[in-house]
Order: sequence, then C-alpha cells, then structure tokens
Amino acid sequence: MSSIKTVTLVGGSGSLGSVVLQKLLASEFDVQVIRRTGSKATFPDTVKVVDVDISSVEALTAALTGQDAVVSTVSDFLAQIPLIDAALAAGVKRILPSEFGCDLDHPKVAQLPVFGHKVQVVNYLREKCPGSALSYTLVRNCAFLDWGVQYNFIINYSEYKPSVFGSGDTTFSATSLASVADAVVGVLRKPEETKDRAVYVEDTKLTQNKLVEIGKQVAPEKPWAVTSANLDDVTAAADARLAKGIIDAETMVPYLFRAIFDESYGSNWEKTDNELLGLKGKTDDEVAAIVKQYIK
Repeated sequence: MSSIKTVTLVGGSGSLGSVVLQKLLASEFDVQVIRRTGSKATFPDTVKVVDVDISSVEALTAALTGQDAVVSTVSDFLAQIPLIDAALAAGVKRILPSEFGCDLDHPKVAQLPVFGHKVQVVNYLREKCPGSALSYTLVRNCAFLDWGVQYNFIINYSEYKPSVFGSGDTTFSATSLASVADAVVGVLRKPEETKDRAVYVEDTKLTQNKLVEIGKQVAPEKPWAVTSANLDDVTAAADARLAKGIIDAETMVPYLFRAIFDESYGSNWEKTDNELLGLKGKTDDEVAAIVKQYIK
C-alpha cells in the first residue's frame, strides 16, 4: 500500500494518547486530533484540533476525509464502531484501534469479561475491512510498565508492602507508554508489513518477584514486607460482583490480573515485532530507574 502521510489521533489527552501525540508530532507525519464535542481537553497550539460529535458517523467522516490513518487511544471501546464506519466511508487506509494490552486472540483472554468490548471492536474490524480500502493493525504490549508501577497495578509499592499473586514467579511482557507510542509510529512507517494483523511489542520481561527485588534495590532503607494474594479468590469475588450486575473497576480489574499473572493466559510474548518497529527494549538498569521514580 502507499505510504501514510496524514494521521488523525482520537483520544489524545489520556495517559497513553498524550504520549502517542508527542511521538507523532516529533515524526514526519501531518497530525490532527479529534476532540469530543464538549471536551475540555487542551492541546499544544501547533496541533490541528477538530471538535466532533464522536457518535456521528457523518461528522466523523467529514473530519477523516483526506486522512491516511487513524489512531485511537480512547477508553470507551464501543465508541470506536462509528469511528470505524467513518474511516470506511472516508477512504482511510489504516486504523489502529485502542487495542493496547493483552492478546485478544488467545482463547482464554478473549473470554474474560473485561475484554468483551475490545473483542467486539476487533471482530467488527475483521468483518468490515476485507474488500475495502481500510486495513488495521492491533498493537499489543501486554502490561504497561511505567503506568503499571505508578498506579499500583503490576505491583503495589505503597507502604512498602507489595502483594504478589501466588508464587510471584509468573513471567509477563511489559512495555512503557513511550515504547508503545514508538510502536504506533513504527506501524505507520511500515504499513505493508503490519497490514491486517496484530503486532507484539515489549520492553522487558518481568515477574512480580523481580519487581519486589528491584524495589528493594532502589530503596534498600525502606521497611519492606511482602505478602501473597490468591488469584482464584480475587477473581471469584469479581465473578460474584458481576453476577449481581455490578460493573465497575473493582469488578473488572481482577480479570486483568488473571490475564497478566496467570501463565496459562499467554502474557509472556514468545516472539515480538520489536525489530520491525524499531524498539530496542529496556535494560534492567532502565527498568530500575523507572521504578525508582514511583517509590517515595
């Protein structure tokens, strides 16, 4: 396919989207941002911002006309259905949906309730893209490295009492926000090699025990005390909440834990597209430097 020159970012003010925007602006692409009508999100003066009713296919189509690619980092995954329809109508060449995370092609992962809407979006793309001008790329980075440490997700360093699931030795892939954003740019630079498929990236492989040891390494003076948690108990509690119709973070996060910390869910990438996309990964010292930022 022909090269990509114009790129629209949707969701450019969030944790990942803001980093993707920085990387896109530093690249060779001509970038515009779609901002939801009524949003108070702000962007640099140098960025072309289009305010759009993101539920309107007609309005989105007008905003996407003349664009080669769309990158979505939105958290409302089903809001991407009209975005896909608009990309098809506008003749966009490539869409990167807000896929970032676990391997939805793994059958056990796809069955987890937390991924239901993401699976719907992927299935919709695979149904609609064939025979059209639109192709897709799914960027999969497993756990977020810096975000996961900062927000006590892949390890909780608060009060220096981290809890690990089971033995704490399950290996999982982890990727920083900046490296995920670099992967997005890499995909846009390699449209043919990344067409209609998932790409897998990682900065490093971790275990929760390794994260505990890194914490002790960078802050040896702290009163560390490690506890253990049972993944089955946590997800059983989530199942009970779900059965009552309670849909919130307390219900859904345990399923993310299952996807990452249960080795049978494929969270340790066997092979990656790092080389294709220009990612170098991170050394243990670089990972330790990230961790150190978030231990107070």
